[in-house]
Amino acid sequence: MGNKNKTISFRVNEDAFETLREIAEERDISLSAVFRDYVDTLVAHDGQVQVVPEHELDDLGDGDEPSFPPKVEVPKSFIREHERLELEADHLREQLEEYKHYVNRLREELDDDEEVIFLEDLDGESDEPSYRLG
Repeated sequence: MGNKNKTISFRVNEDAFETLREIAEERDISLSAVFRDYVDTLVAHDGQVQVVPEHELDDLGDGDEPSFPPKVEVPKSFIREHERLELEADHLREQLEEYKHYVNRLREELDDDEEVIFLEDLDGESDEPSYRLG
């Protein structure tokens, strides 16, 4: 059996909800992703997770520990390549839409024809002997 996802419901007051929504906006993720990250962290650390304000993080850790959230420098070439791929994906989506419109137009033209005869239908109606080449 595969690993099935389960649903967890949280009930928070309005102020906590607004704070969580602000956190999600700061991190540019969905509100449900905030909860998933928290639950994943909680499970990974066997329930030993302490939530503290970001300005208090410096007081908790030793000087050897990396800062939280981790910061990573990304080369400009990676960012440019990512942007190029996004543009290419947009272009491909546009082409796909154009092809869909073209196919729909061809189907409409096909529907407008009065009678369409398929060659497969003609094969069974003939009383004449059939010949095969080859």
